[in-house]
Parts: sequence; C-alpha cells; structure tokens
Amino acid sequence: QSAEDADLAKAEPRFNFDNKSWVLPSSESEYQEGINSLSRYEARLSDPNQKGALFYARADNLNNWLGDVATRLGSLSQRLSASVGRVKLNTALKTEALAPGEVPQVDEEVVETPWMQIDNVFYEARGQAWALSHLLRAIEVDFADVLAKKNATVSVRQIIRELEASQEPVWSPMILNGSGFGVLANHSLVMANYISRANAAVIDLRQLLNQG
Repeated sequence: QSAEDADLAKAEPRFNFDNKSWVLPSSESEYQEGINSLSRYEARLSDPNQKGALFYARADNLNNWLGDVATRLGSLSQRLSASVGRVKLNTALKTEALAPGEVPQVDEEVVETPWMQIDNVFYEARGQAWALSHLLRAIEVDFADVLAKKNATVSVRQIIRELEASQEPVWSPMILNGSGFGVLANHSLVMANYISRANAAVIDLRQLLNQG
C-alpha cells in the first residue's frame, strides 16, 4: 500500500466544492486552489530529482477510478431521464421482517426534474461528458501497457466515442423537453442515451480489467 500524496489530498476536496458559492470563499477560488495543488504534484512528478511524487499505472487503480466514473454516469443518466417525470417504485430496503402471509407494501414516488432545472442538468451532463472524454484520452496513454495486456484499448476508445457523440451542436435555441414519444424533441433523453451507453461501456471495461 502507498500513502496518499499531500497535494492530491488537498486538491480533491477543492474540486468537490459547492459550485453555487459566490464569496467567502468563491467557487472559482477553491477550484484554483485545487489546480495549484495539481500543478505542484505534476511538477514534482516530472522532476527526476524529486522522489516524493509517485504515479502507479496499475489495473486495480484504474478499475477503482472507473467504478467512481460508472456511479457518476449512472446518476447523470437517472437525472436526465427524470426530465419527463415518471412514477418510480421505492426500492429502499425495509429493515423489519414480514410476517408469514403478509403482503409487502410497495411505495411509489414521482421523480421529475423541476422545469427551471432541466437545462442545468443537461449542460452539467454535457460538461462532465466532455471532461471525462479528455481524462480517458490521458488514461489511454498513461495506462497503455495495462490496457494492451488486457486487450482493453478498444474499449476505452469506444467510451470516448460515446462521450464525444454527446457533444454534437444543439441547433435549437433552447433545450426542448418534449414527452418521450411526443412531437417535440427531448434533448435530455437524447443525452441520457449517450451517457447510458458510455456507462455500459465502462462496466464492460471494468470486467475486462478484472480478468486475468
């Protein structure tokens, strides 16, 4: 096992800072602190005289990171799909046991994105897909040996292709929110399709990395 790098430990919470904070501190200042920490780590990593910065290009490290990616993509897909509103069964596990012959109660809840938040969710997903495509290009280089050994290079490229498809220009002056099978388009559902396909490809990639 290896110890966490100090600069990376400082950077991660900065990037998870609330994006709605205007002052004391502002979101931008927190993000800049994170960038500064990453820059220091990068400088130490590229300096042969510095022995403290390490980078382990191992399959298990990549697999763990891809697990976080899959979780985030799945969440984005669910939020995008909620643009049309749907009745969802409450899948939360109940702790109490049922008596013999007792019929379990099924709870329903309506999941729907507020009208004023639909374009926010759309562009958040679009931005995350753009950033993730660039991260995967870097991974294709940094983990080239690992991916080649697992025959997984093509899988990474397929994920990148799905994410790039979500960056096509939006020709409408606004994000349309038609019903799933209605006359008007629903841009959120189109985005959810690309995100879901990328997520499925990430899951397949993780299975490849677990083999052998």
